[in-house]
Amino acid sequence: MPLPPPPSPTGAAGRSDGPDGPDGDAVRLASLGYRQELRRSLDILGNISMGFAVVSPVVALYAVSMIGTMIAGPAWVWALPVVLAGQCLVVNVYSELTSQWPLAGGPYQWGRRLVGPSFGWLSGWVWQFAVMFGNTTVAYLASPWVFALIGVTPSPGAMVAVAMAIVLLCALVNAYGITFLKWFVSAGIAGEAIASVLVGLSLLLFFRKHPFSLFTHTFGAEALSGGSAPLAFLTVLAVAGWAFIGFDACVSTAEETKDAGRQVPRAMWWALLSVGAVVILNAVAVAVSYPDTATAVAGKDIDPVTTAVVTSFGSWSDKPFVVVVLVSFLACAMASQGGAARGLYSLARDDVFPFSRQVRKVNRRQAPIGGLIASTLVSGAALLLGMNATAIGSLIAFGTAATFVPFFLVAAAALLARLRGTWVPGGHIRQGRKGTALNVIAVAWTGFEVTNVCWPRAVLAPPGAPWYQIWAAPLGVAVVLGAGAAYLMVRRPQEKIRAAAPEDAPGRTAAAAASQPE
Repeated sequence: MPLPPPPSPTGAAGRSDGPDGPDGDAVRLASLGYRQELRRSLDILGNISMGFAVVSPVVALYAVSMIGTMIAGPAWVWALPVVLAGQCLVVNVYSELTSQWPLAGGPYQWGRRLVGPSFGWLSGWVWQFAVMFGNTTVAYLASPWVFALIGVTPSPGAMVAVAMAIVLLCALVNAYGITFLKWFVSAGIAGEAIASVLVGLSLLLFFRKHPFSLFTHTFGAEALSGGSAPLAFLTVLAVAGWAFIGFDACVSTAEETKDAGRQVPRAMWWALLSVGAVVILNAVAVAVSYPDTATAVAGKDIDPVTTAVVTSFGSWSDKPFVVVVLVSFLACAMASQGGAARGLYSLARDDVFPFSRQVRKVNRRQAPIGGLIASTLVSGAALLLGMNATAIGSLIAFGTAATFVPFFLVAAAALLARLRGTWVPGGHIRQGRKGTALNVIAVAWTGFEVTNVCWPRAVLAPPGAPWYQIWAAPLGVAVVLGAGAAYLMVRRPQEKIRAAAPEDAPGRTAAAAASQPE
């Protein structure tokens, strides 16, 4: 899976010499049954910025470094390249699919074409709630950094209030359209990327306190997993999974990207691999520059990343580093909320989501304002759980698990359609037998990770946590799937999909693929 050529804002996305040029994009969209309602103004760099912001190396590192160190010691960093390789398999499948069907709401749109309306709708339903509750998590985790900037210790109510303000700010930026959103997100990730790389390299080159042999030691951290190092590593693989999700935000803005069939797959690769490199760099740099590894392993430092930076650069770096982290969280929240809105828009325009008439609305700036309001209401309502630490912990656990379920469903749908012979990739990316082999491994990886993430572990819950928090991931996934299945049986949205687009029925996909232009 080689890295594609470096992106250029003046490349194919700016020409109309192919079927996916400015005019060809509208033609392709019309051939898939939709009008161009969103503003198609992103070049490949703009699309990359959406994926980069949601994956976010700073957010990813903060999400996993402390827990990883406590569970497996410094050796936890070996989980990062393993998970990155697994997620590359997912991107490989997504690339073939989005090359052929460059549509917002990928899991829904692809699943209905590959397997059928019911499967596609349920995939979109799970993905949608995973993203909306993910927005809640990012906003909640961003709020402490606001208080850190002003030097105030927050109460639970104050954290929820600030998180609400962050959700509303992100909604306001998104409401002004994709161009405005791109400016904010691009500025945020530019600062984040520069600061992350400079800080990581500086820690590694000038402030290293430990040899690289540090990464062969656990410092006894496996005691939390019953003394089993393999079980500890399995747990870290589950935690590290959170570090490399969000690249599908590139798909969410496919209908706003020029030459989407070519550029969105490239953008996903660039977003995932660039973030992966920065996360691994900084995870290694923080570990070798941290002054007392045993303290971090014992869980006595709730913020080992900041400790490593401030003790290395000096106390003057405290506030600037907080600003970088806060900007990173804000960029992540803005891009993630935009992706959620576009997913809802994709479902609602087919009239297969509750309150579709309102949710499908697009404002004069060609932003999906209906989906934006709906996602803001759901994410904001879920923030009320932040008044109770146990409840918000359960939500975070569910969000991580629910994110991997759509990855598995999409990979499984693609493999099933290949094996049935009902789908032959017909976009610009056609990998033949190699694609099938990689698809098999992608299904195995995502199935393993869904099981691993959902597995109830007391070690990932606070001491004395109630049973439902330990079981939050599988229970949350079961509730969302159950609610979706009930909606399917009662409201029967699959019938509307089938009646509106009979050409998408499984069995006709191979013939349709053969007719796709290259």
